[in-house]
Amino acid sequence: MKQGAAVTALILETFRLNGRLLAAGDALVRNLELSSARWQVLGAVAAVPLPLSVAQVARSMGLTRQAVQRLANDMEHDGLLRFAANPNHQRAKLVVMTSRGEAAYSAAMKRQAPWAQALAQGFTAQQIAGATVILKQLRQKLERDDAEQGD
Repeated sequence: MKQGAAVTALILETFRLNGRLLAAGDALVRNLELSSARWQVLGAVAAVPLPLSVAQVARSMGLTRQAVQRLANDMEHDGLLRFAANPNHQRAKLVVMTSRGEAAYSAAMKRQAPWAQALAQGFTAQQIAGATVILKQLRQKLERDDAEQGD
């Protein structure tokens, strides 16, 4: 199989995997007022030491600002997030997790750890790390291509 065909097969499998991961994530956090998308937003907010704007959260997740804004607005309405003034930009509010959001995120992560451990059964840490390296390199190449095209 040539490289282009191999990458195409990997991309198609990644799409199928993404769909299954979203469905599994939705099932895992369904009764926590979360979905996979909401959980992903909380994770992006939790992963950084200082609050980010919606656009910055979107960039970190590889999503559009509009999609994250819609999620953040809904999550604010549900008490999971709040918006704070941004000293660097008058209109781009910062996204901050509320105590309710922190509790939901913590509960989700407690469920995720044993789920991930069970999913990893049958693979070595080295196999998983190798797959991670390839996926990361493909993502980085796409990001470079976007930057060169003036995304």
